[in-house]
Amino acid sequence: MNRRKFLGAATAGAGLSLLPRQAMAAEGELAALVRRYLDRALAAGSPSAVCGVIRGAHRYTAGASQDGPAPGGRTVFQLGSIGKTLTATALARAVCAGRVRLDAPLVLPPGFPVPRKGPRRITLADLATHTSGLPSLPPNLLANADPYDPYAHYTLDDLADGLAETTLSTAPGSTYSYSNLGFGLLAQALAFDEVEATLRRSVTAPLRLRDTTTVLRPDMASRKAVGHLAGDPVPDWHDHVLAGAGTSVYSTADDMLRFLGAQLRPERSPLRDAIELAQRPHFTVDEDLRIGLGWHLSALSGGRSMTWHNGGTGGFSTCAAFSRRSMTAVVMMVNTFSEESDSEARPVDALTFALLSELDQV
Repeated sequence: MNRRKFLGAATAGAGLSLLPRQAMAAEGELAALVRRYLDRALAAGSPSAVCGVIRGAHRYTAGASQDGPAPGGRTVFQLGSIGKTLTATALARAVCAGRVRLDAPLVLPPGFPVPRKGPRRITLADLATHTSGLPSLPPNLLANADPYDPYAHYTLDDLADGLAETTLSTAPGSTYSYSNLGFGLLAQALAFDEVEATLRRSVTAPLRLRDTTTVLRPDMASRKAVGHLAGDPVPDWHDHVLAGAGTSVYSTADDMLRFLGAQLRPERSPLRDAIELAQRPHFTVDEDLRIGLGWHLSALSGGRSMTWHNGGTGGFSTCAAFSRRSMTAVVMMVNTFSEESDSEARPVDALTFALLSELDQV
């Protein structure tokens, strides 16, 4: 995906009646604002949508549906590439603990050759900032893939073969080029063949993201939205090798609000140092875009800035963005595949950024 194309562009529930009148008015305004954006998501073709917002001390989550019950904060969606920020946070934790260095070269087990171009080796920082020179996907991934579940067939043996065929497009550390393969390798470098356990131990458990996982538990399956492509139901994506790229991660709006809350106030989080390191710019693409570890940092109107990531699988599209300056955050999740055109961002991205910008100016 071309990340620069987007540059133009827990509900209060319990105890609500005990809030001061001014706070109740703020909640009502927030609910009305979110509802307008949900309606726009449905009008753009989403079967259903859920949106979570943080504005200062207020948190609000709501959903809407074309037909049937509306999703809520605990409805399960596939997260897609927002999952890269989990992998990047795991890397940042390892760096803060002194277990690895950002400038350490990528090392994989024997039999998994690391491509090279020029004298400089790919580093962990290169992988986390999409500057490794690696292609978006392994060259042998799509040949035998099910188009509705393209990663499911891919094994570690396939990855070893694919790496032997992989060439770098640019010298490591020199050029931004978005790569699912790069983040998949980053997760494997951190914990070979134990990606789910590592993400749970390093990120999701400390932040209490119980429903953010690559393994769909039975209780989650009963709450999961059905993904769609062009109006038709489609299966979820499954990935056992490159899951660190977010290709098979599930989550909920409630979990994402907890995650975004930790981004807004890292000093209140058990992962404070790692979160600060991940949000810090580590590569400048141009005057409009800088890259943290996993996160993208872009301009909002009026000289303000936002930190963000989006995602998608075959039947789901998501976007999350926040501004620490105004203490606002937005996550939107829809159960349909969509992609940007040459002239327009995906609806879920455009709506997320527009809502954040509106909240940021309040």
